[in-house]
Amino acid sequence: MPATVAVGSQFGDEGKGKIIDFLADRADVVVRFQGGANAGHTVQVGEDLYAFHLLPSGVLRKRTMNLIGNGVVVEPAQLLKEIDETRERGHPVKNLRISDRAHVVMPYHKILDALEEKLKGNLGAGTTLRGIGPVFEDKVGRFGIRMCDLIDPETLRAKLRAIVPIKQRLIEAYGGDERLDAEAIFTEYAAHGERLAPFVIDTSAWLDSALRRGKRILFEGAQGTHLCIDHGVYPFGTSSDCVAGAASVGAGVGPQFLTDILGVAKAFTSRVGAGPFPTELEGPIAEHLRERGGGEYGTTTRRPRRVGWIDLVMLRMSVRVNGLTALALTKLDVLGGLDRVRACVAYRSDGETVKEFPASMRVLSQCGPVYRDFKGWPEFSEGDWIGIAKKGRRALPETTRKFVAFIESQLKIPVRIVSVGRSRAATIGR
Repeated sequence: MPATVAVGSQFGDEGKGKIIDFLADRADVVVRFQGGANAGHTVQVGEDLYAFHLLPSGVLRKRTMNLIGNGVVVEPAQLLKEIDETRERGHPVKNLRISDRAHVVMPYHKILDALEEKLKGNLGAGTTLRGIGPVFEDKVGRFGIRMCDLIDPETLRAKLRAIVPIKQRLIEAYGGDERLDAEAIFTEYAAHGERLAPFVIDTSAWLDSALRRGKRILFEGAQGTHLCIDHGVYPFGTSSDCVAGAASVGAGVGPQFLTDILGVAKAFTSRVGAGPFPTELEGPIAEHLRERGGGEYGTTTRRPRRVGWIDLVMLRMSVRVNGLTALALTKLDVLGGLDRVRACVAYRSDGETVKEFPASMRVLSQCGPVYRDFKGWPEFSEGDWIGIAKKGRRALPETTRKFVAFIESQLKIPVRIVSVGRSRAATIGR
């Protein structure tokens, strides 16, 4: 490590929180560099589950500093809620810093998110309605509110007086009847700013110093490559760049530091939201994957995740656009008990083989999967999987090892980490 980037390689929900918590044991710093409270990472410590939407996944390790970078959009009330709840569970959260350049989600962003999603009709992305798209619109439009503004009451009030009338007119034009009160918003958000002010620093300068001193940095991505605004299933993705290159921009560090790029992928595929999904399954196998996966429901939305077989067409693109140097493969235990396990190696469309992931959603919706079949492996208890993990990768069932080896051969990168359960102990690392 001196610097490792961990990113989702599918549609998000790959188990990044667990992998980042596992890696954080050796990290001096964990940095969240993109997304917002629309992303959820779940971390299990012993029997305790933690669901984080804004807090970096290394916050439970006291010796590890955790940074929220400038590429993240911060919902203050949500962040304060997570801080308070984590403290109530015995973690002091003194190891957190927030970029002064990170943009802030305001109440009008959530209102506009819901109105815009309704008006989009079939182009609706199935968003979490957390205001993420509209806050990124304001960021690019150059009239957003940043953390440095949130902790400066004079600037915050002045910006709200200019922005709120514009947002009110937009709400009315979209057919909404909500009324905005600039002074009430100021009072609420100035209070949030006062509480968050002790955490706010220039995280870019702090990180540059840490990197030059040889500190071990772990950059934590949110969502997944195929929800990326540039490389994902546009317009059915999110509003930020979810690829490894975004770590440089979203954390404010030079790209020369980003040499170890770890992709996280499930042994199957899942997602929340709209859009084409070539390997999607229905019926008993889908229920098996959804329920044995610890309950495949969105951490943020609680919506049932759509599930399907692992898609190596998607993953090959993820290797390319992220420059992945290794893979962490999660939830292999979930496939236990199935007679047959499948991996999609290509698509078929109009009688032709498609090997590259299409940009056009019309084309993608017409693609059917070409599968390679594997013999399944037994279903084990959580304790048995932990016992297997303690012995290492060679202790995995032979059929499981063949499946993992095939993925390595197709992607041409090693599987560095294998996860066979939620707990830290159910992890095999190289």
